[in-house]
Amino acid sequence: MRRQFQLPQNDVAYLDRLGRPWETIIEGGARWLLLHEWPVPPGYNHQSVYIAVLIEPAYPDGQLDMVYTFPHLARADNMAIPSLSQHTIDGKSFQRWSRHRTAANPWRPGIDDVEAHLLLADSWFAREFLRRAA
Repeated sequence: MRRQFQLPQNDVAYLDRLGRPWETIIEGGARWLLLHEWPVPPGYNHQSVYIAVLIEPAYPDGQLDMVYTFPHLARADNMAIPSLSQHTIDGKSFQRWSRHRTAANPWRPGIDDVEAHLLLADSWFAREFLRRAA
């Protein structure tokens, strides 16, 4: 697995505990964390995807935002998922989930990290079905 830049040690320890392949790449000056075999809730067209997270230069003080999936996710019931777009990362067409923290759930420097962001992403995937049931 590629390690083109270093993440904070607490992130490395968390990612290693997951037991899934992960890597860090630099592409066009952007730093990306790529997680392989990320499970998604039932109801999507795939059981697992690659997850990409853009690691901003100010991280860990600056927040992480959105997630990107490859292959693209779709609901098995054919209902549209709002606020998606396409973004090429590492030569693959990833699907950008334009989901963001809110004033009620702000980034907490020194507390939030990759683990917190991925837990939030998992909630975005699950909430897609809670908000918009078939």
